[in-house]
Amino acid sequence: MSMFWDHDDDKPREECGIFGIFGHPEASILTTLGLHALQHRGQEACGIVSYSEERFYTEKHMGLVGDSFVGDDLPKRLPGHAAIGHNRYSTQGKSAMRNIQPIFADLATGGCAIAHNGNLTNARKLRQELVEEGAIFQTTMDTEVALQLIAKSPQVPLTNKLIEAMGRIEGGYALVVLTGDKLIGARDPIGLRPLVLGKLGDAYVLASETCAFDIIGAEFVREIENGEIVVISEEGIESITPFPPRPARPCVFEYVYFSRPDSFIQGRSVYDVRRRMGKYLADENPLDADIIVPVPDGGIPAAIGYSDATGIPFQLGIIRSHYIGRTFIQPTQSGRTKSVSRKHSANRAVLEGKRVVLIDDSIVRGTTSKKIVQMVRDAGAKEIHFRSASPPIKHPDFYGIDMPSTEELFAAQYDIEEMAKELGVDSLSFLSVDGLYRAIDGSPRHDDVPAHADHCFTGDYPTPLADRDSSESSKEYQLSFLLD
Repeated sequence: MSMFWDHDDDKPREECGIFGIFGHPEASILTTLGLHALQHRGQEACGIVSYSEERFYTEKHMGLVGDSFVGDDLPKRLPGHAAIGHNRYSTQGKSAMRNIQPIFADLATGGCAIAHNGNLTNARKLRQELVEEGAIFQTTMDTEVALQLIAKSPQVPLTNKLIEAMGRIEGGYALVVLTGDKLIGARDPIGLRPLVLGKLGDAYVLASETCAFDIIGAEFVREIENGEIVVISEEGIESITPFPPRPARPCVFEYVYFSRPDSFIQGRSVYDVRRRMGKYLADENPLDADIIVPVPDGGIPAAIGYSDATGIPFQLGIIRSHYIGRTFIQPTQSGRTKSVSRKHSANRAVLEGKRVVLIDDSIVRGTTSKKIVQMVRDAGAKEIHFRSASPPIKHPDFYGIDMPSTEELFAAQYDIEEMAKELGVDSLSFLSVDGLYRAIDGSPRHDDVPAHADHCFTGDYPTPLADRDSSESSKEYQLSFLLD
């Protein structure tokens, strides 16, 4: 898991964003733009691999895309008509240059670069087996486990090697693979992690979200189906579905937090879903108040929906600066604490003497929420009522979300009254699981076959968790890949 939990931005983090394009002379430039649109999915590191004239070109950097892939000579550094890219926020493997994706290897079938979004829940078990068989690992990422399985497969061509590897791995993942003549995309059998297909002229594009298509002017074609492999080459596009069909269960956190509001998932506007989450939050938890105040930026759409449903005015009672660096690199807790006050500021003119409804998209550890509440209280708020636009997070994730262990999750340690007391608020409520499903699908959760992976709220894990089950605690499992 990640080496650091950002106490200032107490939100779940997804591992990364991935992008791939085939058949365009400016592949590396478009990949850079695509990664820029997906920057919210990972700010720790970024990398691009391109292919041109029987050669692969690689460039990797710690930090943001806009600070890394710059200069008029980018097409010379990364030439070719095909490229894949990756934004990283580590959930498996220590933060280090050697753990930046895409990763590349020369296989029996030729060169192969791979980028991965998600988490393999049996990676530790498979890694141990591979090491015992003589495999040599260069990273601590579970992505390399998938690459090693591809390399060891006796199948040909590479697509069949990938199919065999996918038959052995478990968990949630989306992959983009670049070879000398193909771009391949693959999604796990229940579609936990997202992957979408687009088209730009004669070129095909793969990405984690549709917002990456908007920035390059590409047309959205469709989502890659759960368990599907798409093979893009000069002959066109081929779809392969090698596994028995299973009900799709995409991660519900894409709607709650991860995806950009201007993206579309399953044909639904993420922004509209989040507004409806606010509406149902208001329906389930009515109260009399003077103003609705979002915790920026994640709480804004739900706060608008809550305001629309109740008629209570929406106000920007908290102002967020977008020019504060990542707080986890602060050397001391004192530095992190000071960064909180620099990132969020109370708008006293709006808050003083008011009964305030504070709305956020989720509560994880509760550390930031406590600081926000105190800041609003210090600005003179008469009452503070905290509302979460998602259900209580009681269970950790093992599919690529960087989230604290059960022992650190706020809602796993306290009941509602205790949480309200800890936060220092006059009342606290959460959106129900059924309310979340209504906001997304228009109907409550179907317990027999849920439409989404909602394990963080319900404890209903949709796949086996081999590595976790072999550990003594979830915390031990989450730390198991910090090998160096």
